[in-house]
Amino acid sequence: MTTTALPHEELAATLRGDLVTPADPGYDGARAVYNAMIDKRPAAIAYCRDAADVVACVRYGRAQGLDLAVRGGGHNAGGLGVADGALVIDLSRLRSTTVDPVHHTVRADAGCTWGDVDHATVAFGMATPSGIVASTGVAGLTLGGGIGYLARRFGLTVDNLLGADVVLADGAFVHASESEHADLFWALRGGGGNFGVVTSFTFRCHDIGEHGVIIGGPVLYDLADTPDVLRWYRELLPSLPEELNGWFGLLTVPPAPPFPEQLWGRKACGIVWCYTGSHDKAEEVLEPVRSFGSPLLVGLQDMPYTALQGAFDALYPAGLQWYWRADVFHEISDEAIAIHLKHGAELPTMHSSMHLYPIDGAASRIAPDATAFPHRSGGWSGVIVGVDPAPEKAEAISQWTRDYWEELHPTSAGGAYVNFMMEEGQDRVKASYGHNYDRLAAVKRRYDPQNTFHINQNIRPA
Repeated sequence: MTTTALPHEELAATLRGDLVTPADPGYDGARAVYNAMIDKRPAAIAYCRDAADVVACVRYGRAQGLDLAVRGGGHNAGGLGVADGALVIDLSRLRSTTVDPVHHTVRADAGCTWGDVDHATVAFGMATPSGIVASTGVAGLTLGGGIGYLARRFGLTVDNLLGADVVLADGAFVHASESEHADLFWALRGGGGNFGVVTSFTFRCHDIGEHGVIIGGPVLYDLADTPDVLRWYRELLPSLPEELNGWFGLLTVPPAPPFPEQLWGRKACGIVWCYTGSHDKAEEVLEPVRSFGSPLLVGLQDMPYTALQGAFDALYPAGLQWYWRADVFHEISDEAIAIHLKHGAELPTMHSSMHLYPIDGAASRIAPDATAFPHRSGGWSGVIVGVDPAPEKAEAISQWTRDYWEELHPTSAGGAYVNFMMEEGQDRVKASYGHNYDRLAAVKRRYDPQNTFHINQNIRPA
C-alpha cells in the first residue's frame, strides 16, 4: 500500500501552530490581507504559536527553496506580508503583552496590534509612540519607523525601542539591543523586515495626559479654506509645546455619528489634534487651535488615549481596496498647497484622503544616522490614499492617487516613509533610506547574505 504525503506535511508536524494550504477550506481567508487590492496565492500559511515555530518555518523554507513572507498585523500598504508561492510566516497568534509600570516598559509579541499594546499600557497612564490606527500591527509599524501622535514629544516608535528578539535567516535566535548585536539593532530601527523575523519587542513607555486621559479630536474646515489652514498650520506647528501634536488631512466627512448630519459627505480639510500634557494648562495651549478661522467642527474633548488611537478603526476595516503613494516634505510650499486644493476637490470616494504627519520636536532631534530611519531634518511625512470598498472603483482611486502624487512629488524631499510605500522599485527604496542605505546593505550582508528576507521594501546585501 502506498500513501501520498500531504504538501508540507513535514513542516506541519513540527509546528505547535496550524499550517493552511490551498487544499484547506480556510485558505482564502488565511491568504487575505488588510488591503483587498492584494490577491496573492502563497504555497502555505503557517500560524506560528511561538518563536520555535518561527525558527522551524525559516529553516524549512530555506531547505525547500521557498520564498518567505512575514506577516504581523497584515496592514502593509503593498501587501508584502504575502506572496505567490511563498511560505507565509504569520505571527498573529503571538499576542501577549507584559507591562512593567515601575520601569516604564512594555514587551509586546510581534503579532500584537497597537490596540493590544495601548490597552495594556494606558491602564497604567502610559503609552509608547505608535501610529494613528489601533488595528495596525506592532511589528510592521515599528520596523519602518513609527510616526504618530506622540512623535513631537517622545520621538518615533523606533526611538523608544529598547530591544528585540529576532530569528535570523540561518534559523538562529538572537536578542538585539544597544549592547547585543548593536548593528542589527540599528538596522531594525527603520530598516523594515530585511534582517530577520522579529518575534517580540520591548519599548520604553511615557506618562501621558492625566493618567492616560488626553485631549484630542478633529478640527474641520471647509475645503476652500485649505490654503489658509495649511499656511497657518505650517507656521504654527513648530512653535507649539511638544505636548501638542496634530496631523493635517484632506477628507470627506463620514456619514455617521459623531459627525453632525449636516456635514455628512462634505469635502473638508482638518487637523486631528492630540494634547498629552497637564490638563491645567490645556486651555492656554489649545486656544490657538480652537480659535483659528471659521471651523465647521471643533471636536476636541477629553478621552482615553486608546479612544483617539482607535477612532478610525471602524471607518477603515480590513477588506477595503487601497492604493498608496507617499513622500517626505521638508516644507509645505505655496506650490504644494495649490496642488492639495486642486486634488482635494477631486477626492474620488468617501474613504480616500491625504495626510501630512509632522516629523518635528523630539523626532527631529535624533541624528539622521542614529537609527536606520533617515528623515530627521524636520518637515512632514505625506501620504495619498485612494480607498473604497468596491473592487470596481480600484482603477479610479489608483488613478487619482497617481495623478495627485506625480504633480506633488517635485515639491518633496525625494524619499518616502517606507510604511507608506507600495512595491515601487529599488530606486525608490534607495531614495527613501538616503545616506543610510549603504550601511543597511552592509548589515544585510552580515545577517542575511542570501537575501532570504526579500518580500519587503528590499535592501539588497552589499
